[in-house]
This record gives sequence, C-alpha cells and structure tokens, in this order.
Amino acid sequence: MFKEYLQKLQDQHLLRRLRTIASSTGPTVRLDGHTVILLSSNNYLGLATHPAVVEAAVEATRQYGAGSGASRLVCGTLTPHEELETALARFNDTEATLTFAAGYLANISAVPALIGKDGLILADRLCHASLIDGCRLSGATFRVYHHRDMNHLEQLLTRRTSNKPTLIVTDGVFSMDGDIAPMRDIALLAERYGAAVYVDDAHGTGILGETGRGTLEHCDVETRIPYHMGTLSKAIGSSGGYLAGSAEFVAYLVNTCRAFTYTTAPTPAAAAAATAALRVIRQEPERRARLWRNRHRLAQGLSGLGFRLAASESPILPVIVGDPDRAMNLAHTLLSLGVYAPAIRPPTVPASTSRIRFTITADHTDEHIDQALTALAQAGRTLNMI
Repeated sequence: MFKEYLQKLQDQHLLRRLRTIASSTGPTVRLDGHTVILLSSNNYLGLATHPAVVEAAVEATRQYGAGSGASRLVCGTLTPHEELETALARFNDTEATLTFAAGYLANISAVPALIGKDGLILADRLCHASLIDGCRLSGATFRVYHHRDMNHLEQLLTRRTSNKPTLIVTDGVFSMDGDIAPMRDIALLAERYGAAVYVDDAHGTGILGETGRGTLEHCDVETRIPYHMGTLSKAIGSSGGYLAGSAEFVAYLVNTCRAFTYTTAPTPAAAAAATAALRVIRQEPERRARLWRNRHRLAQGLSGLGFRLAASESPILPVIVGDPDRAMNLAHTLLSLGVYAPAIRPPTVPASTSRIRFTITADHTDEHIDQALTALAQAGRTLNMI
C-alpha cells in the first residue's frame, strides 16, 4: 500500500522529501555541503539567530532544563511561560494570552472551543490547514467563502438560519499567497450579522502594523475583534503559538482547549527566546523597516524579470508556475545556481497553481537579493518561463 501510494505521488510530481540544513536559519545556509541563499524561511526579522534571543534560550535551559516535564495544568507551567504570556499581553495590548507548543495546536483546539455542533463556521477558502482541521473538529456546519470575497461571505450570512451561532474564520496574512484579509469589511459584516471572528495572524505577527502587532493593528480593527491567534515561530523567531484576548477568554481556553490540556508545555528555552524576541522587536524597529525595504527590492526585481507574481502585500512573494513538474524544475535549477526556495505543490496549494514561494527577511543584504535575481533571470530563461 505504501509503495503504490508513493509511486503515484512520484508520477504526479507531488512526492515530498525532507532536506537537511546543516546551519542556523539565516539569509544563507549550508545545504548538501554548499552555502546557498535561503529564500523560503519565515524568520522574517532574523530573530531566530539574534544574540539576545539565543542567549535567553541558553540561559533558560541552564536554569530550568531542556524540557517542561508535564502539561501546563499538571506541573509544567514554569516561570518562563508566565513571563512570556505577560510580555505577549503587553505586546498585543490585551488583558491576557495563552501559549501553545505550536500554532497548529492553538487552532485545532481554539476553534472547537469557540463553536460547537449547533453552530455555523464560514471560512475563507485559502485558510491554513490547521484552521480547516479546527473547523472540522468542531462539528459545526462548515462552509467556505471565495477567497477574500465579501459579497460571497455576506450571501452565506444572509442564508443562515436565524440566530444560528456563527464564527467567521480567516488568516490575517495568507501563507501561500501573501495577501491580507480585508479585516475592516469582515469586522463590519460580523457586527451587522451578529457573528464572531477568529483570525489566525501567524504571518502578520511582528511585521504588520505601526508597532508590529499584526494584521488587526494594520487594518485598525483591534478594538472590534476581541481575540486572535498569533505565532512565536515566524517573525518572533522561536516556536509555538498563542491566543490573545480578555482574561475571561483566556480562562475559558484553559478550561476548554483539549490541545492545551493534554500537551506537554513548551520548552523553557522556546518561551524565554520568544520573550527576548519581543524586547528586540520593541527596541529595534529598524528591523521591520529593513524587512519591508528588502521586500520591495525583491518584488520589483521579480516583476521586472517578467515572472507571474501573486497579489502579495507581505514579505511572502509567490511566483506562480502552474504545473508541479515545472515548479520542481525551477526549484532545482535555482538550487544549482545557489538559491534555495522549494516548490510548493498541491495539496498545499490548489491544482494548477504550483509555485515557488519566495520569502525575504530583514537579514538579507542587497547583494543577496541581487544575486538571487541574477539566478532567477538565468533559470527563467533556461526553462522558458520569462
């Protein structure tokens, strides 16, 4: 059974394999014995390798050990967890936060806690897989609306049974396309029809908004959407996820989220690293400014070469290729030229939209970007893509 399934994936150019990087995740990495430019990492602000962040993780490991030893509700809540949740609440300007070992766990746990089998979920068609899984686990009636299509969302809201509990679910920044949810319009529809809103802001956390609080700050709807999910594993440079909101909301989650109750607490190192990263974000706003300058340089270069870019508004810059085999060929050619950016294929993205999902960070230099664009120009001409 396994062999036949794997062969089928191979024949469709959809087989996935692990690649091992033999260095820290920076603007360049060691891969297969070579140094290559990395253009696929979510380490947007370069904080995964920031000295203060690394030192905080090391010191926490020395003081508290490598693991937490238990779930949070048993005896796994350590001082670094409490310090992180206090820092996250301050960062998000909310009363409280609750951290999880992974953003995936936060989503599959929180959505079922917020709505049950008698409710209705309306989710953007391009929501992250963890959101989709959380919606299914809830047992609620589940419908999708066309990507960022507020007319379709309103149609679904008007067709529902009167007074049916309803939860609108969306990403803040969509991870494979890089565009931003129209949060003002979503908030307006939610208010008009008495629905709640759940936002996964994994790719907005730390990079969007005047202070980096994310998509809700960027769209000026923080006071209209009382809770949201964010991540510690992307711009914040550590690992894990969190939910932010009122103290009552967090207390409710502590008592209802199965993935929180039955999962060992995040490591002390991960919690301490995230707390340190939040300090860096506050103290070094130039990192966010540099990220957006780099994003502009790469986006302008890709467009100038003639590649087909998705309608991105973020440091995620997907080049749409279409056929998975062509996407794989482009990725392999780029790697041979010193640029590592794997192909993204179905089922991660819809059929016929295979792509190279380029991501830029604050730590990339102009030279890195220009070298990558030179490689892209050569690869694109070799494969007749530009």
